[in-house]
Amino acid sequence: MSPLGILRRHRVAALLGAALIISPAVVSLAQNAGNGGLSNVAATTQTPVAGITAPNGSFAPTVAAAKPAVVTVTTVMKAQPEVMSEGSPDGSPFGGNSPFDDYFHQFFGDQGMPAPKTPPQQQSPRAEALGSGFIVSADGTIVTNNHVVDGATSIKVTLDDGTELPAKLVGHDAKNDLAVLKIKANKALPTIKWGDSDKLMTGDQVLAIGNPFGIGTTVTAGIVSARGRDLHSGPFDDFIQIDAPINHGNSGGPLVDVSGNVVGINTAIYSPNGGSVGVGFAIPSDQAEKVVAKLMKGGDIEYGYLGVEIQPVTPDVANAIGLDHPGGALVSQVNDGSPAAKAGIESGDVITGFAGQDVKDPKDLSRAVADVAPGARETLDVWRKGKAAQISVDVGRNSDDVKTASTGNSSAPGTEQGSRAPAIGLGLMDITSDIRRQMNLPETEHGAVVASVNPDKPAATAGIQPGDVIVAVNQAPVKSAKQVTQAISQAGKSGRKSVLLLVERGDTQIYVAVPFANG
Repeated sequence: MSPLGILRRHRVAALLGAALIISPAVVSLAQNAGNGGLSNVAATTQTPVAGITAPNGSFAPTVAAAKPAVVTVTTVMKAQPEVMSEGSPDGSPFGGNSPFDDYFHQFFGDQGMPAPKTPPQQQSPRAEALGSGFIVSADGTIVTNNHVVDGATSIKVTLDDGTELPAKLVGHDAKNDLAVLKIKANKALPTIKWGDSDKLMTGDQVLAIGNPFGIGTTVTAGIVSARGRDLHSGPFDDFIQIDAPINHGNSGGPLVDVSGNVVGINTAIYSPNGGSVGVGFAIPSDQAEKVVAKLMKGGDIEYGYLGVEIQPVTPDVANAIGLDHPGGALVSQVNDGSPAAKAGIESGDVITGFAGQDVKDPKDLSRAVADVAPGARETLDVWRKGKAAQISVDVGRNSDDVKTASTGNSSAPGTEQGSRAPAIGLGLMDITSDIRRQMNLPETEHGAVVASVNPDKPAATAGIQPGDVIVAVNQAPVKSAKQVTQAISQAGKSGRKSVLLLVERGDTQIYVAVPFANG
């Protein structure tokens, strides 16, 4: 089962942002645990795990170098009467305005969330949130997570020596979940250096430093469990997974290597119980350092926008369109009026390069486009109908209100009469006036409606559904069921192992590669 499948199946309440909301409820929860919760913990048998081996037997030198630059970030926010649990009115630990919120509720719902901290009529008009951060320049520049300071009316930083200072928000970036703060101190402040996260390998030792639950600066040790984790929160997901324990309040704190350099920013955990179970996530330093450098100049970051719906090029897709190997990003749909539409990008194009960078998969393209400043003119390398081409595009501006096509479901026609595509198991129908009216299809819509799908044939396995409209076969437009059948038959006779169908489902178009059945 895929990781997302596991999340959906167990519907675990998770702390995706480790900022801690401070309120009397925290004390009461701790007291309740002391009265009854701890006995349950004591009764649980834990399997011993091997300890982490530090250089020369101790991490003390590393901690002594890094810890003075780690700070606690406390923010004051307006508490809304409808606040039900940590961070936001709907129980999200991200404050309700983070790009992680939709992900949180899609996969975890409200199960396991703490009860309201106080009855709405008794709630204080203010709430405090707690996170961590670290100093990157002696003049008082501090890095933390955006969700730690999002929505704050005031920000306070507590240094390692206990000094409390007001902080100003210099810049923030919700898409990368990063923020930069500035404090004024009467002395040069201790700093911590950026490390090279690209050199991290699975199994490398790391330390997480922060202020979990507000108990004070804490150091935990672990290893890099995995690289390149995608939490589906945005185009920049490339998390380092760690097993060093991090909890509420650790958000924004540094993940350091054995040399004491920052290789990540602790941001999220996966948890069935609200506490650490050894599955944490950190933003890589190589990604964060670039964003922080921009934020230090002030304000927000603007991201590039192309305006295409893209999907992976599988081996079946590559075979169907004549590519010698899978790779790139297949354009399934071009948004009207978008930079891509104006540049002449077409559905069926495979984008293999952007701005001089190779595009190996859709994620590569998303990140490359987002990294380009709006207004820049860049070159796309495209594979179109068996030939390589280059297209210039003026990159647009990506904003939160840019909408992409959503997946919809169409109802299937009530009859299965029509043509039958050979070998792949489809029953097809022409788009008649009656069907056009039943399915609410525009007059400009041409192709063939899928009336039936043989569950034992390749089309069903590939995901074709009754009610889909096939509008192109092997990137050639089709206008009738007969044309679809002929095009599929011709593809089979040409020796191709699969056929590429452009399918319209609701408001979305997607390419589906269907292998031919054997025999």
